[in-house]
Amino acid sequence: MPNPKRKHTPHRRDSRRSANSKLAAPSSSKCPNCGAVKQPHKVCPECGFYKGKLIIPRKVKKTAQESRQEAAKQ
Repeated sequence: MPNPKRKHTPHRRDSRRSANSKLAAPSSSKCPNCGAVKQPHKVCPECGFYKGKLIIPRKVKKTAQESRQEAAKQ
């Protein structure tokens, strides 16, 4: 079996190997509800809708005044 005459450099070896390991970017689509970019067949991370239905309700941050009012009621 033939042997190589000269040693290949690490750069040549690694660049050949890395050509097969590149990852493809995940596909994306536009949310019909809010227009944000999202992955297809997934719930929109911005609005929480999937196929026109609300799946994950958005959390609304309370203002400082609202949190004081709740604390005063309790």
